Amino acid sequence: MALPPKVLMVAEKPSIALSIATVLSHGKMYTRKGSTEVHEFEGKFLRGPARFKVTSVIGHVFSVDFPGKYQDWAATDPLDLFQAQVIKNESNPKAHICRHLNQEARGCRYLVLWLDCDREGENICFEVIESTGFNINDVYRARFSSVTEKDVLNALDNLVRPNRDEAMAVDASYGPCQTPTLGFCVQRYLQINTFKPEKFWSVHPYIIQSGYEILLEWQRSKLFDINVATMFQKLVAEDGILEVTDISEKQETKGRPVGLNTVNLLKVASSALGFGPQMAMQLAERLYTQGFISYPRTESTAYPPSFDFRGALSAQRNNPTWGNYVEGLLTSGYQKPRLGTDAGDHPPITPMRSASEDMLGNDAWKLYQYICQYFIGTVSPDCKYVRKKVEFSVGGESFHCTGQHVITKGFTAIMPWLAINDKSLPSFTKGQKIKVSKVELYEGSTTPPDFLTESELISLMEKNGIGTDASIPVHINNICERNYVQVQAGRKLVPTTLGITLVRGYQSIDPDLCLPDIRSFIEQQITLIAKGQVDHHRVVQHVIEQFKQKFCYFVKKIEAMDALFEAQFSTLVDSGRIMSKCGKCLRYMKYISAQPPRLYCSTCEEVYDLPQKGTIKLYKELTCPLDNFELLICSVAGPEGKSFPLCPYCYSNPPFEGIESLINTAKTSTSGKTGKGAGMPCNLCPHPTCPNSLVSQGVCACPECSGTLVLDPISAPKWRLCCNMCNCLVFLAQGAHRISTTKERCPECDSSIIEVDFNKKTTPLADGATLHRGCILCDVLLHSLVEMKHGRGFKRMSSRGRGRGRGGRKGGRGGKMMDPKMSFRDF
Repeated sequence: MALPPKVLMVAEKPSIALSIATVLSHGKMYTRKGSTEVHEFEGKFLRGPARFKVTSVIGHVFSVDFPGKYQDWAATDPLDLFQAQVIKNESNPKAHICRHLNQEARGCRYLVLWLDCDREGENICFEVIESTGFNINDVYRARFSSVTEKDVLNALDNLVRPNRDEAMAVDASYGPCQTPTLGFCVQRYLQINTFKPEKFWSVHPYIIQSGYEILLEWQRSKLFDINVATMFQKLVAEDGILEVTDISEKQETKGRPVGLNTVNLLKVASSALGFGPQMAMQLAERLYTQGFISYPRTESTAYPPSFDFRGALSAQRNNPTWGNYVEGLLTSGYQKPRLGTDAGDHPPITPMRSASEDMLGNDAWKLYQYICQYFIGTVSPDCKYVRKKVEFSVGGESFHCTGQHVITKGFTAIMPWLAINDKSLPSFTKGQKIKVSKVELYEGSTTPPDFLTESELISLMEKNGIGTDASIPVHINNICERNYVQVQAGRKLVPTTLGITLVRGYQSIDPDLCLPDIRSFIEQQITLIAKGQVDHHRVVQHVIEQFKQKFCYFVKKIEAMDALFEAQFSTLVDSGRIMSKCGKCLRYMKYISAQPPRLYCSTCEEVYDLPQKGTIKLYKELTCPLDNFELLICSVAGPEGKSFPLCPYCYSNPPFEGIESLINTAKTSTSGKTGKGAGMPCNLCPHPTCPNSLVSQGVCACPECSGTLVLDPISAPKWRLCCNMCNCLVFLAQGAHRISTTKERCPECDSSIIEVDFNKKTTPLADGATLHRGCILCDVLLHSLVEMKHGRGFKRMSSRGRGRGRGGRKGGRGGKMMDPKMSFRDF
């Protein structure tokens, strides 16, 4: 007679393995030690007798890593890792799980996998198959949502095959989760930090009715103009008599909740129970493995049609806390939960066994109590109440007051935190006239949003596809443990200086890395892999190539991150001095003079590069018309030095297309190199209307290079033109009271006409006149006063030729910019 086949069953945790073995063996089993315990017993499998061995893993059997030659970070170029083949090593070598599984599989005919019924569990299924060496045709998968006897037996009677697509979806997981999670927190911080409160006013009339003083609500709510609000206050006060214009009563319903899924459990655990998401999941998993609740990782809020609500309720009828309420539901009839969303994974989180606080301990009891009360609430009647609204008119303005009365508490009796509070109103009749007792003009201010709570962050992550119900707690826990955020009172997530600086650095180089879009896209692709609709390998290769390009770009721009961290964390911040206003937040920025010089806005957490040579000062409190940043003036020391204005934002972020080539040309002409420190000063800016731009201050072409001679705005009384490309200087009429450019152009050479206001004592003009307009190339008087430095000299234009004018093409920020010297010709 043939011996019954041996069946190896593998669960995800030792406690689950024990629960399964206890149910299937009816407690008659032999237990021996191994890497994890092994429970042996006899039973039936596939309608025949079998010999069972039930054991477990302890989470993932394998972990992904790079080969040994890449383990030395000092000797590894991170770029090489994008092409490296990853390998799988045993997650916990000291536990010897692989060897344990292999040994226990010997002589076994079938393998039944009792891993958690999610993608991670499916991935572990194939790790167990690899460790045991089973043929896939001899492998079965148990699908279950709890470890109760009913669910375990039902799973054994309805075995399926492992899903390789879902397992491959886990292997395909790639891309940033922590940075967009942190980005949400920092974004809220910036909204708070840059918030500008506005005052508002509201008219508050009071009446006394049946001995009660009632404040009426204004239909306009609030106004932001005190004069208009005061006018309405006077109208109401002068009239002084309210008329009841309408009385309405309406029965309203507050619907019972849909089923409880993981995300909603985590949100409530944080907002109401005081548990972080990580701790909440640990408690929920413990309750699950002990058989008190169903599987706690689910996206579904809809119960399947076959769900046994009476059985789940009956398990709670003897509970000392809510047993009487449950008994009432079972007697009078319970409701089916409202229709939720079926994500195709597990039923909503449901209590499976009754428990008390003494059995579970304080923290686990709080979570279990909420799960129980929530489930009981889903099968309770809706809450019904009557809402009453009384409307008034006075002085041409409308006001109202509201009250409400609960008719049926329904589910709010078991979920009192959602209860509707009774608010009674005195009796009124339509057309009734009532005297206004007083009219106040309330003054308030708009307030910024508060820091994100964990609950709000979880909602944002779910909405934007960042993480899954299983990984969301991990990502939040990581940004806390790594000191990017701190959890403060009310479970509010306040970003640290490190977290803020990190996100601002990412934003300055590649905002995609801290926005949810990339991760959301990857999650969508992973879902398609799990459904077998796209190829795992192609998705992985596409994403790796995308991040390889991002890595290369990030490395090229890493100086921006370095500058931000140095400005924030070095002692240079303390030594910096206040200089100019930021155009974004209108707060003062600090000038850090140590090389490389820069401006730092502590409010916006932004760093702006400045020229590496010269003295930086505020330029007459003038502002850039493009971005509202205050202009600075850079002056190079020495008698032949030059000065030029610059906008800190435009200098660090050139606003015109094509300007980079001009900047590099200017840098090469003056220092022989390009790179950090090169930026766009105003003497390269083609803005058509700014009085400080090249278009406004440029005079004529430089005779030495392809640049333009621009009026030095602070060179008085030794007036001069400075080339915006090379070191060429042109000295103008010395000692003049004022020299400025005009919008007129010379008809001979197209250069700008300048206006000179000579000193009265030294004017060369006849009859003591001081004001003269002309072209420095074509006007005989002005040309005679020109002196060249570092140049070959000017030739005065004749009537037969045209010179190179200052040129320029109108355009705004971000527009197409033409070469400002495109219309110039050689002298």
